[in-house]
Parts: sequence; C-alpha cells; structure tokens
Amino acid sequence: MIKFKEEVVKLISQIDSGLEKEEIESLIEIPPSHEMGDYAFPCFRLAKTFRKAPNLISAELVEKIGENEYFEKIESVGPYMNFFVKKEAIAKTVLEEAKQKRDKFGSSKMGEGKTVLVEFSSPNIAKPFHIGHIRTTIIGHALYRIYTFLGFDTVAINHLGDYGTQFGKLIVGYKNWGDKETIEKDPINELLKLYVKFHEEAEKNPALDDEARNWFNKLEHQDEEALELWHWMREISLSEFNKVYDMLGIKFDSLAGESFYSDKMPRVIEELEEKKLLVKSEGAEIVDLESFGLPPALVKKSDGSTLYVTRDIAASIYRKEHYDFYKNIYVVGSEQILHFKQWMAIVKLMGYDWVKDCIHVPFGMVSLEDGTMSTRKGRVVFLEDVLKKAIEKTHDIIEERNPNLENKEEVAKQVGIGAIVFQELFNGRIKDYVFSWDKTLSFEGETGPYVQYAHARANRLLDKGEFSLEDDIDYSLLNSEEEMAIIKLLYDFPNTVINSAEKYEPSFVTRHITEIAKSFNRFYHNCPILSEDEEIKKARLLLVYATKEVLKTGLNLLGIEAPDKM
Repeated sequence: MIKFKEEVVKLISQIDSGLEKEEIESLIEIPPSHEMGDYAFPCFRLAKTFRKAPNLISAELVEKIGENEYFEKIESVGPYMNFFVKKEAIAKTVLEEAKQKRDKFGSSKMGEGKTVLVEFSSPNIAKPFHIGHIRTTIIGHALYRIYTFLGFDTVAINHLGDYGTQFGKLIVGYKNWGDKETIEKDPINELLKLYVKFHEEAEKNPALDDEARNWFNKLEHQDEEALELWHWMREISLSEFNKVYDMLGIKFDSLAGESFYSDKMPRVIEELEEKKLLVKSEGAEIVDLESFGLPPALVKKSDGSTLYVTRDIAASIYRKEHYDFYKNIYVVGSEQILHFKQWMAIVKLMGYDWVKDCIHVPFGMVSLEDGTMSTRKGRVVFLEDVLKKAIEKTHDIIEERNPNLENKEEVAKQVGIGAIVFQELFNGRIKDYVFSWDKTLSFEGETGPYVQYAHARANRLLDKGEFSLEDDIDYSLLNSEEEMAIIKLLYDFPNTVINSAEKYEPSFVTRHITEIAKSFNRFYHNCPILSEDEEIKKARLLLVYATKEVLKTGLNLLGIEAPDKM
C-alpha cells in the first residue's frame, strides 16, 4: 500500500528546513477531524530556521510544494500545513491490497527470523480453572496470534503451576480425607474440596502446615509416593483444563510448567553462589536488591526448598538457551509486578543482558460482585460454566430470532464464546473489573456478536451480488463520506495490528474492528450497495469484500470465529 505519511515526509524534506526525515515524521499529526485533513504538519520548529512566524512559514511551504499526485489539496491553516489524501488514491491502494492479500491483509514479515515466546494461562494443577484465569488466557492467546500474523516464529507456553507447597497440602488432604474413585469422577471439584478442607483443618491444627511442607520437600527429592500422587493429580487436572482450551480453540506448543525446571534450579543456586550474590538470612538464602530499589528476594528457604523466583530464573535461562528468543513475554496479573521486577533484577546481576527482552505484560484483577475470589475458601466461578452459559443463551436467541439457521449449534458456540472473549479484550488490559453474569452475557452495543453480525451481513451481500474478484473497478466512484470512512479505517488496520503488538494491547484491534463494523453498518444503510448502476455495484461490492476480510481477520487475531451466517 502507498504510505501517505511517508509521502508527506518526502514533500517536507525536499525543502531545506534543517530537520532530518525522522524528526519530520515524529512531528506529523493526525487532525482531530477529517475536515482538517488526513495529516497535519506544525511549523513551530521551523521558526528558528526561517526566522518567520509559523503561520507565514506554513503558507510559504504550501505554495512551494504546489500540486501533488497523492493529495487533492494541501492547505495552510494558521501554523499548520494540512494534507488531504486523494479519495481515488486511497481507495485504490486499500482495495488493490485487499484483492491481492485477501485474508492476509494487514499481515507483515517484520518478524521473520525472530522467535517470540508468549507465556499465558498457566493455571495451578488440581485447582479450578476459574474466571480469574480468563484474562491471562485470552490476552495471551490474542498476543500469540497477533505476533504470528506479523511473521514472528511464535511459541505458546503454558507454564503450569504444577509444583510448590500446594502439592504438599493436597497430598496431606488426599491421605487424610480423599478417595481416588470419587476424585476421578469429578477431579477439579473434588480436589478443590480437599484443598478447602486442608485450610479449614490447618487453622485448627497448624501441624498440618508442617506436614504439607514435608511432603513438598519429599516431592523435590523425588520420593516415590509423592511423585506418583503428583503425576496422577497433574494428569487428571490437565484433562479437565483441556475441555476449556478446546472450547476457546487454544493450543500450546509447550506445557513445560514449574516442575520442568526442578532439575535446572541447582545450576541457578550454584551460579548465584559463584557470583557471590547469595546472602544468608535466618537460615534461608536471599539476594540483596537494594541497588534496584527493591526488597530482598528469597531464593531458597531454610528447609532447602526453592521458590517461584528461583524457578522463573531457571526458566528464563533455559528459554534463552533453547529458543534464543527475540522476546519472552509473560502475560501475568499486575499483583505479580514486584515478583517480576525481583527475578529480572537478579538475572541482570548474574550478567545476562538479554533479560531486557523478558517482558512482563500485567493486567487488572477480576473480582466477584460480592467480593474477591478465594480458592482456599472455595469461592470461585468456573470458566467452563461461563462459556457453557454463553453458548446456551446464544442458542436461545437463535431459536427466537432465526430458528431456521443452518448449523445452529456451531453458530451458538462461535457467537457465545466470541461474546465472552470480545468483552474481555475490549477494554485496556490494565483495568480491574468486577465479573457480572448479566454484563458478560449481554450482546447489546459494542460486542463480539455485533462485529460477527456485520461480517455475516457482508458475506450475504457478496453472495447476493454475485461478487467476483476479477471485476475491473473504477475507484473514483467510491467518494461518499460513508465509503471514505470505511476505506480509511481499513487503511489504518495494518498499523493498528503493529501497534497492538508493540504495546501488548489486543484491545487496539478489538476497538478498531468495532469501528469498522459501525462504519460498515452506516454504509449499508445509506448507500445502495446492489445498485442498478453496474460499475457502482462492482466498486461497492469490492469495498464490502475488503471489509468482510478485515473483520474476519481482526476477529481471528482475537481468537474469535466469524460465522458466515447468523
């Protein structure tokens, strides 16, 4: 596609302004309304060079530049030069690109030869996969898809919480109150009951905590019984988690959880000792991080067992050696910010400069309307239940509004799950929010079903209009306000995807395709697409086709399917 911003830079750089191209580009603005042009260049910085007021410089430069093949007009407005892109030029560059790239419109080769790791989801084994896991799972999956779309060799990692003192607690719970047959019938619920009971009993009998620590210590030292129970709990938990991943269409390239690094931690401890970074503290071993303005990090308990910090250091070193990553992205809640700062500071002290490429992508917390979730107290909302309810509600709506729809079950799943995912990715990731059944299952307004319906409507128009990609198009016919609004949004889509990757913010894509869907609906209502004029019809159908492809691509980047019919 023609990069009109670069054309503005070329025009201004031809004048002896004393500014480098990069500086000119950084000064270019997007005006607040289309009436003020597509690009604006402020002339304040040129006052020193030209020894004139900025408004006089603006007028002089506009006159010097004169007419241009890409801009229908260049205006001087006060200290600004405003550039108006030619309608036919932008229509042609966008729609020719859409014809050529089809479902790859907006993709890039910028990531070629670079490996990006995205760690996300990472539930704790033997605990519920609850609504609190939705954010890491869905944000991480979207980032994985976005980076892949941009040409990176992307690796999806589920760093399972399959290690730690929680297993000591579960083993104690199982040995005291558990029954294997009962647990295997309903693994997560039954293991949750044991976990809750352990905490209730430990309040009365603190010795149970010591027993749990002892069992985890046994697990770390490869005790046969502890290992057998751990393997069993891990497998039945994974089987349950996969039900949710299958519903969301998520697959992982690696399930290397915390346990995978258990044999890699002695190397970390030895290296910390060699580099004289460990300090004894009340029988435990810590790393002093005062130089980073951080509290000390505990890396080894007094009983010799390791912690999250140790495992994350071991994991980062393994990943760098195994994958030689360009970026190692961790999609983990904002409550872990200190933890990430600490272990990354330790890796830096160890002399590994690549730690700068380890990126923590935090997000806000999810709470329930009646307070915070607590696995220990059994107060959770299961993610599988949320997805199933969304599918059921969608199915009821289909039965009411379009009972003759083909593949009703499949569409109900695509739309119901899409609604949950879309809502999760619509707002900025850093905001906390309260989970509400009513809000989550609402399909009104700026929602996934709204965008999916715009895609289905476009698909129907293409069928009805017997659209062909082989048609010759007169791009000058696409000049109405409604047509230009969509074309400009389509033009901005590739940059939105890149921006989304660079800022680790899938909501940029979500909001952009929502605007495209809104713009398309205005176009649909105000412009006769299946016009009697054959040339206008062909031009408008190509615009419909490009819109459909970008809506589908945008939804897919978010991990949402786009039904052809609704």
